[in-house]
Amino acid sequence: MDLTFFGLTSDTASETRKNILTEVHEIVFHGGGGYVWSEVYNMPIYLRRFTLAKLKQHFDQVKEASKPKDSQKQTLVDSSGKVNVKQFKAASSKYK
Repeated sequence: MDLTFFGLTSDTASETRKNILTEVHEIVFHGGGGYVWSEVYNMPIYLRRFTLAKLKQHFDQVKEASKPKDSQKQTLVDSSGKVNVKQFKAASSKYK
């Protein structure tokens, strides 16, 4: 008979442990060297989740900023697979 007063049963314990360790790993791995495993593991839950959310927000912003804008895209090969000679010459002239 499992006691469920705190909401953790033997059925959910392994999944909960996996989620905790995943959160700790993500913060330590993607934290840029600013976090130590033991410190993150012992963080209060609210602080650990806040830190993880901020890291996710940061990396989402970096990803969005690195996407080329539609006006910046330049295609030297058309949809049929042929090279556009005029655009190719213009693009390669700065590398001569």
